[in-house]
Amino acid sequence: MSLHLQLHKLLCLTSIQFHRNYSSLNMAKKALVLIATGTEEMECVITVDVLRRGGVEVELAGVTGKDATKCSRGVAVVPDIELSQAKGPYDAIVLPGGLGGSKAFCESKQLGEVLKGQERDGGIIAAICAAPTALRIHGIGIGKNLTSYPSVQSQVVEGGNYTYKEDEVVVDGNLITSRGPGTAFKFALTLVEHLVGQEKAKEVARGMLTSF
Repeated sequence: MSLHLQLHKLLCLTSIQFHRNYSSLNMAKKALVLIATGTEEMECVITVDVLRRGGVEVELAGVTGKDATKCSRGVAVVPDIELSQAKGPYDAIVLPGGLGGSKAFCESKQLGEVLKGQERDGGIIAAICAAPTALRIHGIGIGKNLTSYPSVQSQVVEGGNYTYKEDEVVVDGNLITSRGPGTAFKFALTLVEHLVGQEKAKEVARGMLTSF
């Protein structure tokens, strides 16, 4: 091969790699939010809504299917996909609370594998209210600081694998946890901050007439 052709090939390959890297840097962040029968609807919908306002691409996945899912207060929410259809990688995986939904999260071996893969890849794992119980069951975030709804604290700390905090939102590396429906906006805005940046989180907060 002539020197001219070799240089031309090298320039083409360099250009392709540059565009791939540029596209990767400019792609929207992607989050997977889980739902199951008994999920707390405020925590689920607020998180999805705020993330989308922040420019995050969100897939709402049903742990037991993609039919309309009856939440803890009787509101029916239709997932975008079922968990088996989730195609990562995801920048964040989010577990809303609610006792029934959290129980389903604990019992799902498939979800456990998804969470373990996310942890291995260094992606964000976030859980609110009763959902941190699923973190313990699946062995996620061992040794880290976290929080939960007060009534499930004993379940979360069983085994002594976590340091429990009572802050509204607790961030420890790639693990983000929060306490309940009243902290859902702060939880979701914290996710926006970590995925897109603090300025975007503040912009979203201003648009909703709240502070962050």
